[in-house]
Amino acid sequence: MDALTASGVMNDEYAARILVWSIDKARTASEMSENLGIPISACYNRIRMLEGLGLLKCVEMKMSTSGKRIAVYQSMLRKASIFMERGEVRVKLELIDGKVEDLSLVRS
Repeated sequence: MDALTASGVMNDEYAARILVWSIDKARTASEMSENLGIPISACYNRIRMLEGLGLLKCVEMKMSTSGKRIAVYQSMLRKASIFMERGEVRVKLELIDGKVEDLSLVRS
């Protein structure tokens, strides 16, 4: 992932809310939509994007009472920072598996 994409995700209100809300407990798209006030289609769009970037992961498949399979998602993000250091804008992502991505956004 590049720094521009990472900073865009952190500045996307829906994506940021999904990542924060699913840090401590895995959640379904339906739970995210209902509790965070995100339209379900926007929720699924952000889930696909976040999964593609490795920031959200399907950790379980549950069965609903109607027999439908429901994915349960967990945030892979432990910490995210956007900061300026020595004339350079940087994005730092720390994942729960210990991986750290330190990306440069703008260099003077």
